[in-house]
Amino acid sequence: MDRNYYKLYYKIEREHWWFVARGKMLMNHINGVFEGKKDLKILNVGVATGRTSELLQQFGTVDSIEFDEECYEFTKETVKIPIQQGSILELPFEDNQYDLVCAFDVIEHVAEDYVAASELERVCRKGGVVCVTVPAFQFLWSQHDVVNHHFKRYTKSDFLKLFRTKLIYSTYFNFLLFFPIALFRIISTLFKKNQNTTNKTDSELETNPIINKLLHFIFFLENPFLKNRIKLPVGVSILASFRK
Repeated sequence: MDRNYYKLYYKIEREHWWFVARGKMLMNHINGVFEGKKDLKILNVGVATGRTSELLQQFGTVDSIEFDEECYEFTKETVKIPIQQGSILELPFEDNQYDLVCAFDVIEHVAEDYVAASELERVCRKGGVVCVTVPAFQFLWSQHDVVNHHFKRYTKSDFLKLFRTKLIYSTYFNFLLFFPIALFRIISTLFKKNQNTTNKTDSELETNPIINKLLHFIFFLENPFLKNRIKLPVGVSILASFRK
């Protein structure tokens, strides 16, 4: 892809309401799971332009891995974090290495999702935690999924079947915006079903500053639920954490 794409994505990961609110909620969840520990050895898989790795540094040392070679080169040069190029299907790390293994919206990018889950568990040490998010509900499939090269969306029950380690907590999230987002995507899909879907832009990421702040406020209202491990009945995404 054009280098300008990664420059734009770098900005989106740090300013867009969904990325910002999700990042804060995930870090609050992890902080609760580890009871405030700050000396963890962490692996972050599928880091894109590295914002989640920056956030995870508050808990310890972070190794990062990104599959896309051009994105890897951009992130290595721009963010200056320890990063390798590689696949979630064959992680270049020894068994039982990490206290925390994260894959935020990554598993949906590979067809062999069971292999990806197994690899995340393999490199996690005994007593460590695997924390993952994926998009929810196949009926929400839209241009957004096509542009982002997703293979599928999940129900929570199907997603949890991929893992063999002990479940700590799982929930749907992005619950408050679930119904308007579902309506928007269904209508958009109906109108676009006969159109070319190879466009590499994603209109869902285009918001003006006022709407961006409003949507961030609404999404972040779910923080107490995730922080206190209260399960939400539906949502645009799924969060799950497991202890090996």
